[in-house]
Amino acid sequence: MQLAAQIVIGLVAFIHIYILWLEMFAWTTKAPKVFKTIPKDLFVPTKTLAANQGLYNGFLAAGLIWSLCITDHHWKFYVAIFFLTCVIIAGIYGAATASKKILYVQSIPALVALILLHL
Repeated sequence: MQLAAQIVIGLVAFIHIYILWLEMFAWTTKAPKVFKTIPKDLFVPTKTLAANQGLYNGFLAAGLIWSLCITDHHWKFYVAIFFLTCVIIAGIYGAATASKKILYVQSIPALVALILLHL
């Protein structure tokens, strides 16, 4: 189960790296195709705001990747729990305030990783 947990943690980290890229570097080019509910005329004026959000997603990815690199089992476990919990909470908040899709894209995979981590 630990290998499965690490694979899903890696997947969650990859999702957040993708979100970082999308929000920081492709907000006005690729993001309008992904975030279809946002009016196209808002992408240019919200570019800086999106980049800030992308940076936070990068911090989540960095923490998850860090948890995969730690050799001490207990330390690895607790760091993974912390960052997965942050992802779950951010996803719940995003689903409540922006789009229900965020719950499925961010929170559910992080919850699956958290459950696998405890098995």
